[in-house]
Amino acid sequence: MVDITGTGETGLSARYAAALYALAFEQNALNDVIDQMEALGRLIKESDALAQLVGNPLTDAAKAAPALSQALEAQGFLPIIRNFVSVVIANRRLRDLPALITGFAAYVAAKRGEIVAYVTSAHALSDTQRNQLRARLTESGYGSVKLVESTDASLLGGMVLKVGAKLFDTSLKSRLNRLNYSLKGAA
Repeated sequence: MVDITGTGETGLSARYAAALYALAFEQNALNDVIDQMEALGRLIKESDALAQLVGNPLTDAAKAAPALSQALEAQGFLPIIRNFVSVVIANRRLRDLPALITGFAAYVAAKRGEIVAYVTSAHALSDTQRNQLRARLTESGYGSVKLVESTDASLLGGMVLKVGAKLFDTSLKSRLNRLNYSLKGAA
């Protein structure tokens, strides 16, 4: 697939991210749009009802678009964000909205010269852990790092870190799987 953004990203999220970024830049609302896209991502993660609406493949776009637009307006989201969500719904991509938000964050980080590191841990990282992780990544030559955090209780402990094409898996789940595999091979 061809890189259309100039940041190494390809695919659906890159196209939506580039279009939203260009529109926000053109309207001199870039910082507000960046903040509100982050807020929209948090809202989807924190609201079970919204997460179910977005994740349900049977959601009727004709009914979801006005309801979601009104809800976003009540939450104080800018018209550009509401229109973006409406376009996503009209293009039957509502299920992809969380990925589009993450893609937009990665696109913005690339434009700012930041490296995006995706961290999945069993429990939410503390401020100390977050700072130590940033320090280790900086020592490893990654410069300015933006952490995108998520939690997955099935990891049991440790974390999975993805920086670009590199994946570092120090989770307890992965270690137990490797131990199980090696014990089966020894038997």
